[in-house]
Amino acid sequence: MLPDNLKRYAWLSITAALSTILLKGTAWWLTGSVGLLSDALESLVNLAGALMALSMLSLAAQPADENHAHGHGKAEYFSSAFEGFLIIVAAIGIAYAAIGRLLDPRPLQDVGIGLAVSAVASIINLATARSLMKVGRKYRSITLEADAHHLLTDVWTSVGVILGVGLVGLGGWLWLDPVIALLVAANIVWTGWQLLQRSAAGLMDVSLPEAELQTIEQVLDEYRRQGLEFHALRTRQAGSRAFATLHVLVPGAWSVQLGHDWCERIEADIRRALPYAHVTTHLEPREDPVSLSDQELDRPFS
Repeated sequence: MLPDNLKRYAWLSITAALSTILLKGTAWWLTGSVGLLSDALESLVNLAGALMALSMLSLAAQPADENHAHGHGKAEYFSSAFEGFLIIVAAIGIAYAAIGRLLDPRPLQDVGIGLAVSAVASIINLATARSLMKVGRKYRSITLEADAHHLLTDVWTSVGVILGVGLVGLGGWLWLDPVIALLVAANIVWTGWQLLQRSAAGLMDVSLPEAELQTIEQVLDEYRRQGLEFHALRTRQAGSRAFATLHVLVPGAWSVQLGHDWCERIEADIRRALPYAHVTTHLEPREDPVSLSDQELDRPFS
């Protein structure tokens, strides 16, 4: 379950989005640049994503109940997917406006003031993104990480737009403004696609990353050296939490109590290695052929 105080970072993102919408909208109004318009539209996506993040973080923070025995952590994937979808929609709008301006070029106005205003908005986004990324990684929140990645993309987009619009103002190359907007659209489509892929993987119960699987294997290797065997290791990610199940094969002559004690130690050691993991073991006698009938559940390691 996510800490409830993570919602304040969603409010931080909402505040930053509202501020940058105002600043970038002002920059576009002053200059008439379709490149700066594309930047402002992306901030509207930031706001929608931040509002969705707030609602999903609130849901993910709820404890498990009778209908959701594994908690509500997967709600974060809906937020990430929604933001990815909005990014792609924004890119389509940006491309449409850019193509129109490419066919009908117009001179820019008050470029210096407009770019200064846009630069202030970019600084706000950068500070917010760094804060969200730090907290998101600490608490394994895909919602905050997705929001941070989007804001960082917005920052680099803004840098490109500012440089490009500056060149338009200095050199008079009116065609460069809509071309920059099209590049912005292509860049944020890639970001949106990555968010959609990551969200789909989580909703489809993708296994833990290879590094974390190897961490589990290192724990199990210690017990293999003591004569225990394992198979049917299955893992999945659910927002900030990880789940792992495995079958533990022990000598059939052991008492239930002794086997149970060893399983408890194994679960505790895995949780120490991966503190966010919920571990479930299934005890089986090593000598019984039936115990090996479910080996197809094993995940192969290279």
